[in-house]
Order: sequence, then structure tokens, then C-alpha cells
Amino acid sequence: MSTHPSPADSGSKAETIYAPKHLSTTLGMFVLVFLVAFESMAVTTVMPLVSEVLNGEKYFALSFAAPMASGMLGMVAAGEITDRWGPKIPLFASVAVFTIGLLVCGTALSMQILIAGRILQGVGGGAITVALYVLIARAYPGNLHAKIFALFATAWVMPALIGPWVAGLIATFIGWRWVFLGVMGLVVVAFAAVVPALNRLPKEFNGSLGPVSSRRLLLAGLTGTAVIAMNLLGNTGSSWSVPALLGALLVALIAIRPLLPKGTFSARRGLPATMSTRTLTAGAFFGVEVYLPYLLREDYQLSPDRAGLVLTASALSWTVGSWLQGKLGEKLSNSRSIFLGSLASTIAIATALFTALYHPPVAVLICGWALGGFGMGLIYPRQNVNMLKLSAEHEQGFNSSAMTLADSLGTAGATALGGVIFALAATGMGFISVFSFCLLLALILIVVSPRTKPIAQPAAPLR
Repeated sequence: MSTHPSPADSGSKAETIYAPKHLSTTLGMFVLVFLVAFESMAVTTVMPLVSEVLNGEKYFALSFAAPMASGMLGMVAAGEITDRWGPKIPLFASVAVFTIGLLVCGTALSMQILIAGRILQGVGGGAITVALYVLIARAYPGNLHAKIFALFATAWVMPALIGPWVAGLIATFIGWRWVFLGVMGLVVVAFAAVVPALNRLPKEFNGSLGPVSSRRLLLAGLTGTAVIAMNLLGNTGSSWSVPALLGALLVALIAIRPLLPKGTFSARRGLPATMSTRTLTAGAFFGVEVYLPYLLREDYQLSPDRAGLVLTASALSWTVGSWLQGKLGEKLSNSRSIFLGSLASTIAIATALFTALYHPPVAVLICGWALGGFGMGLIYPRQNVNMLKLSAEHEQGFNSSAMTLADSLGTAGATALGGVIFALAATGMGFISVFSFCLLLALILIVVSPRTKPIAQPAAPLR
């Protein structure tokens, strides 16, 4: 690991991500990330209809779990290839695989074929994210990283606002197949805007790393399989699901450990602690968020559209938080941004627990969760920036892969454990139990977040 700036760090302080030499790359990457996120949201909306039309109701859960597992394989493969040959090859390949997956899904005549397409989508989507992280490290100066990751956050949040509605319109008036097929052309156009930046990169080959590690690919597949099992077990609610879920979680932790920087599980200062905070952040926040519409429907009898306002408020404030940290740039250190965001997210989770306990006006929860979204906007971009800052050039692919894996593990683990906790809790205690568990994760996050700042290197002696 190295904290020395990459060659890209020598860029002008006056440079922006919309400067002429960056503009097409910035817009192309934004659209690519937006389309990957949109497809995820859109599929959630249309999958009930798709499973009904293709007589595949029994494969409904697998249609979501399969791309989650294959995505981990794509992340690790992209990290391995990128560290050896740079981001060009994996980005071309991942976009091709993602596009083929869209084509398979859009033309599927059975649910089994559609799931095969979803697996390809998972591989391509996971690899795209990792390759884009490394492209950012290569193509943009370090002082612009916070701004480009802020733009990425917006690209992920916007589909949460419009994705389900647009997908519903497409499925209703054109047909569900065009939710997949309609995105294909847009992916190609967006990628074409990124190609010039890829062609400007010098040719790379790091032979010292040896061949692509089949062991890491196998471990990624094993981790993904364990994650599928965790998600399926998390919805059973039976007494035997607890030991089975804990066993799947143990397998996932053992398998993923070599795929993360050493010291991640012990939150060693610097890069490992940064990875730890991503797992804790994703687990604590999303472990609560998936239950908020359910809480508002059960305890407040709100309609789905009104219950969704809490998620809309969070998505909007997430964008604001991302914009603010990008605007502040180097005036706000990475570790301080992560710490402040952790405090905001913890307050939000405590507000959700307070709501489950005492049922205050809904506005309390909406405001509290909006604060949580703002905190996530401060955290997520800076975790990525810190990861690249603390990565040597030949480690950027591995560490970008590790960051996305840590994110997936936190989300999948917390939602699966939350599902079992909710199902086994005493009557009326489901929401309280799950939110208490996530609040514990958030409190640990506050303790760990200052450790994302590496130990300062001693000054070199004067000659």
C-alpha cells in the first residue's frame, strides 16, 4: 500500500470534471452508472409481472439472488484483470457481458433463460463498477475524485426516484421486455463516450502479479453462493434458519477474507478500516431502510405511495450530501467526512427505533431518515476516495473490487440477519429488534470511522 499520489494527482487545481478533456468521460461514466442502477430498480418493479408471464413464480427470489452472487465474481475478475492490464480490457468486456445479459433477458421465453441473463447482468454490472473506479484513478487528478464520486452517487440515487415509475410505464404501454432491451442501446452510446479516455491511457502490463488467480475467483463464487443462501434463509423465519444462516454467514466471512485487504476484520488503521466502514455503513443503513415502508404501512396505515416518501426524502438528501462533500473537496478530510456521516446515519437509525417504540408523527421519521441520507452522501463518496488515495497503482483493481465486495457483504448480511431477527421476535417487537441490531452496527461504525485516517509517516531527516 502506498499513500503517495498517483501520476493523475499532478492535475491543475483549477481543473473540473467538466473540463473539455474530461467532459465526454464524465458524462459517459455517469450514464453507465445510471443505467446499471436503473436496471436494478426497474427489474424490481417488473419482475412480479415477468414471473407470472413466464410461469416462473418459484424462481422469483432466485432472479434477484443470482445476479447478486455473480456480481461478486465479476467484481473480483475485474479487479484481477485491471491490476494486470489496466481498466480498458475489463471495461470493454464487462459492458459486453452486461449488454448480452440484457439481450438474453429481453428475449427470454422461460424463467430459467431469464435467470441466465440475470447472471450475466450481475457479472457485467459488478465488473463495470470496479473498472470505472480504476479509470477514475487513472484519468482524473486526485483533487477531483471527491467530485466524480459525488456525481456517481447522484447516478445511483436518481433511479430510486424515477426508475420504478418509468419501468411501470414501459411495461404497461410497450411491454416488459423493453425494460431490458431499451437499455441496450443507451449502454452502447454511454460506453462510446468513455472509449476516448480509455484509448488515451498508456498500455499496461504488470507481469509481477502473475496470472489471474483462479483461487480468488473460486472464493468469490463461494462468497456469492453463501450470500444467496443467507438471503433465502433470511426469509424463512423458522427456528432451524438461525443456525443455517449463521453457518452461511461464517462461510461468507471465511471465503471473502482473502479478497479484502489484511486487517479489514480488525479495522486496522487506514485502508482496512475504510473497508470495514463500508460493510458497517451498508449493513446499518440498508438493514433499516428495507423495513421503513413496512413500518409505515403496519403502524401508520399509510398507502404505499405515502410510505415511500421516507425513501424519497432520503434519496434527495443523499444527493445533497454527496454534492456538499464534493464541493468542499480537500477542505473536508476523508476521515472527517466519514465520521460526520456516521453520526448523521446513527441519529437517523435511532430516530427509526424511536418511531417504532413511541409512534411520533410521521414527519419525525421522514426528517430523521433524510438526515441519514445526507450522512450517506458524505460517507460513500469519501470511502471510495480514501480507498484510491491509499492504494498503490498496482493495487487499485484489487482494492476497488474489495470495496464493492465489502458493500455487498454488509447489505446482504444485515438484511438476512434482520429477516431472521424480525421473524423470530416476539409479537410487536419485530421492528424494534431489527432497528436495535442496526443501531449497534452504527455505533460500531462511529468508533471505527476515525481509523480511516492512516498513521502519519515520520518526516524524512534533513540532510
